[in-house]
Amino acid sequence: MPAANLYALGAIALWAGLASLGTALAHLPPFLLTGIALVIGSVPAWPLLRQWKVPPATLALGICGLFGYHFLLFIALRVAPPVEANLVNYLWPLFIVVLAPVFLPGMSLRTGHVLGALLGFAGAAIAILGAGSASGAWSWGYLPALGAAFIWASYSLLTRRVAAFPTAAIGLFGLVSGLLSLACHVLLEAPATISATDWVLLVVMGLGPLGAAFFLWDRALKLGDARQIGVLSYITPLVSTALLLLVTGRGLSWNIALAAALIVGGAVLGTRTREAPAQARTAA
Repeated sequence: MPAANLYALGAIALWAGLASLGTALAHLPPFLLTGIALVIGSVPAWPLLRQWKVPPATLALGICGLFGYHFLLFIALRVAPPVEANLVNYLWPLFIVVLAPVFLPGMSLRTGHVLGALLGFAGAAIAILGAGSASGAWSWGYLPALGAAFIWASYSLLTRRVAAFPTAAIGLFGLVSGLLSLACHVLLEAPATISATDWVLLVVMGLGPLGAAFFLWDRALKLGDARQIGVLSYITPLVSTALLLLVTGRGLSWNIALAAALIVGGAVLGTRTREAPAQARTAA
């Protein structure tokens, strides 16, 4: 397996625990939770402060990706039914696959990539909708969820278009985004008390899903095929949902098995799809 896909799987494994950690910390206001975790997640990159010098456009992209994504997602989860909003949010891997040829020159979209992404989204839908009570009602909150998905996909792809920057600069993106989240907490949320146990979980969340995962994700995108990585990303909602069910004592069900089959099948199809030979593209 290519190193890029291994980095992506590392990020996916860390993100899979985010829902369970979020459930354990659900009593904390979301912007406070995210702000503290993002700041903690940036700490390992502090010794590499000299590598944080990036152009303003690159910094703006990083802030838009990390802060903009979480800001819109939290609005969606507050306004719309959370199960459906989370499903809309998980359109981002599909957006990565479909938009890769738009954002990245010289990259084409093949049938295997599209089918793999669609199979992955079907599996994510079964895993998420089967784990919660879907209301089936329309909500304007789906629009910010869709915006969050588009922002994360765009950020992921555009990091390949801006001037090359060291992965350590992700620490700067996380630090600024965390401080902005804390500012949103002060302006929009009521004060909260954080216990010692909360701090332990916040450190785990910060160093894992909202820290190391972003560094691994950046390495994956710098080294690998964004279309394949997008298809692989559907493993995230599957493992996240399954882990959440186990943590809450609800146990696994048939829908998780079906979702696993669809997502694994889509991942295999998407990652085995290769570019057409140069001669064939030229002839076309």
